[in-house]
Amino acid sequence: MVALACVAAGLSAAPRDPFTLDRAGEQWVAQTLKKLTLDEKVGQLIVPAFESNYLSTDSDTFDALTKLVREYHVGGFHVFGASIPAPSVLLNSGYGSVILGQPPSVAFLTNRLQTLSAVPLLNTADFETGVGFRLFGATSFPRQMAMGAIAGADAARLVREEARITGLEARAVGVHVNFAPVADVNNNPRNPVINTRSYGEDPARVSTLVSAYLAGARDGGMIATIKHFPGHGDTDVDSHLGLPVVTFDRARLDRVELVPFRRGVDEGAQAVMAAHIELPALDPAASTPATFSRPILQDLLRRDLGFSGVVYTDSMSMDAVTKLAAPGEAAVRAFLAGADQILHSPDPIAAFEGLKAAVTAGRIGQPQLDRSVERVLRAKASLGLHARRAVDLDAVPAAVGGRARDAIAQEAFARAVTLIKDDRRSVPLAVPRETPILYLSVVDYPAGWQIAAPSRTFIPELRKRWPQVTAIEVSDHTSASDLDFVRASIPRYGAVVASVFVRATSGSGRMDLAPELVKLLKDLARVTDRAGTPFVTCFFGNPYVASFVPELPAMLLTYDFYDPAERAAVRALAGDAAIGGRLPIALSPQWPVGFGIDRAMK
Repeated sequence: MVALACVAAGLSAAPRDPFTLDRAGEQWVAQTLKKLTLDEKVGQLIVPAFESNYLSTDSDTFDALTKLVREYHVGGFHVFGASIPAPSVLLNSGYGSVILGQPPSVAFLTNRLQTLSAVPLLNTADFETGVGFRLFGATSFPRQMAMGAIAGADAARLVREEARITGLEARAVGVHVNFAPVADVNNNPRNPVINTRSYGEDPARVSTLVSAYLAGARDGGMIATIKHFPGHGDTDVDSHLGLPVVTFDRARLDRVELVPFRRGVDEGAQAVMAAHIELPALDPAASTPATFSRPILQDLLRRDLGFSGVVYTDSMSMDAVTKLAAPGEAAVRAFLAGADQILHSPDPIAAFEGLKAAVTAGRIGQPQLDRSVERVLRAKASLGLHARRAVDLDAVPAAVGGRARDAIAQEAFARAVTLIKDDRRSVPLAVPRETPILYLSVVDYPAGWQIAAPSRTFIPELRKRWPQVTAIEVSDHTSASDLDFVRASIPRYGAVVASVFVRATSGSGRMDLAPELVKLLKDLARVTDRAGTPFVTCFFGNPYVASFVPELPAMLLTYDFYDPAERAAVRALAGDAAIGGRLPIALSPQWPVGFGIDRAMK
């Protein structure tokens, strides 16, 4: 795979249209493009956003959305989850503002906006782990790195099923384009923004799973988007907070970063998302992210790789671009570079006005505008939106979520669990049911938890099997005296179980465990070793944290948060499920890619 990519480097691929249309669809595209006004054409390039909490049609927010449709002719909307107000306080800021949205609310609102639009809306969402990633009650799958940890051919099978199910549920609520799969090769342990969102660090393995996702998306009637082009996996700056710079040459990019993108384009990917990253080897212009780079989006993506589908920007509200240009100018620069859709501008009206002014002034040529609008229209027609744009509101409860789909997701969570160390043969945990167990919930920092509350599933699941569980949460806010109390408590217990929760969360700027917590875990390893007490640690979120505490006697990785990951970890710990995951990343020389210890059910 890598060798073929290297041979192909520098050669122009023959572009092919990834959108298959029947005769009626072709006619609709041609007729619609011909009759659109300048304002309507410019509007097709704009994708503003809305949240999916309940929204009355008698509200300022709904009026603003209506205005975007009727006066600015936007091409579609990006669907977020939901949020609640939270105070911006400095001390004890344990508030989380992000919550899940409601599927019926999304379906109703997309229907209502579709009826107001002269051209069908092409709606998008970040359903990276399924529709349940954003909407309550929908099916939620593991993070991509967890999917990459599933051994053998089961990974591709489950990834394809994930994409199919996500497509069916997304279409049921009026969302047509999913910003997944992440095609980035995460080979930088300090990557604060991709991390577990990637399938892993092996380009060939990532390519295989990207291919499986694209096939499943087609099965589910959804447009998948490979992102973040040309590769965001080897950065150590969060593009939500700044502009990452990737210094590799083209040869390296062809060997690693571009391999999954080339595979995706070759297999008919219909959409690509540009990355807010700077690559001087491809575009030496200063402070020019891929989003603003014609050499990257036009020369590399369209000419060299042969991509002819829709190019989306990443969110234009991210600091990587907002610090470089005002919304109107940012939209123009992205479009001139080769983007077809301007996503989530901090001011979509300013983006519209900037693009229109650039066309009027001749800065944007009419042929380029028409080509982009035609791509967007072809995407809409390929989904049949020219024939039917509304969804069946009554069908939403049966079309979103359900036990059969959840069972497939639970299989994926279970197969992803990876055992990388078990010096004392403590997994499965074989202590008697009446054994007193100390459970430690070790949290990076206590702020911002809302959808994923650490240990809320782990503790009750653990108590089902061992009722005498004492649960203690520690974090970077825990005092030294409280940590000493934990150390002194160890002799009272017949086993110790710790869950470590470390986020690599977009925009947080953090991805580590506090030094005092690392020291606590190492101290517990020594104390339990002397006493012969079983001690097992389960890692949730950033898996690279395990490499900082190699002294721990037993370590399980889940690569994820949320209730299903916690449930899967307890089942593995208790011997209720087999363990067979394999590392999709290297943690150290003794823990290379592909390493994992198998355990059968007891």
